[in-house]
Amino acid sequence: MKGSKGSLYDDLKRRILTMELDPDEDLDEVALSERYGLSRTPVREIFRRLEGEGYIEIRANRGARVVPMNHSTLRHFFLVAPMIYAAIGRLAVQNFKPSQLSDLKDTQERFRKASVSSDALSMVLENNRFHEIIGEMSGNAYLQPSLGRLLIDHARIGHTFFRPRNADMRNRLQLAVEHHDGFISAIGAHKEDAVVDLVFEHWELSRENMEMFIAPQGLKADALVGDS
Repeated sequence: MKGSKGSLYDDLKRRILTMELDPDEDLDEVALSERYGLSRTPVREIFRRLEGEGYIEIRANRGARVVPMNHSTLRHFFLVAPMIYAAIGRLAVQNFKPSQLSDLKDTQERFRKASVSSDALSMVLENNRFHEIIGEMSGNAYLQPSLGRLLIDHARIGHTFFRPRNADMRNRLQLAVEHHDGFISAIGAHKEDAVVDLVFEHWELSRENMEMFIAPQGLKADALVGDS
């Protein structure tokens, strides 16, 4: 596959989000150079860019690997995600541009179509893009990088959410689609409190599914200890 730096960058992001590349998987610099028709220098530049965005880690004398997911990172994810999402949502209402709202609607339509056709990989990517746009709406240089890092793990942890195996899971997925419509309406109407309320409803829907099917059993025990 001959390509470009942009193609390599986009493909690696997509493969990490869709779990085509597993957490902790090593990245072969030589193989990627050959596959994309690039020299080693631009491949390393892409690695550094992806490291800065939280997709990969570069280890001295050991090369690059997909950022891992372990007990500690998952625990941190569950603790801080709702706070970041709520802050982003409130700022999005204050700062969004009409063109961004239009992009959000277009992304939601792609997400809706993917949900109807049960295209799990497209749902992962369009859902990720939907929340990424809300981050862009916030216009906050401090929160956006944190949101980007959260969305990487949210996409990877939540894969089972987009592959419903029973009626209850299908109902949850449909509710997630409706939540997206609610975000669009509330943002467009400049209703900060409504967006924040919806953030927590949306998060709870996602959290329950992730804890049920993905999160280590010890995570809930740790959370209970933290609450005591």
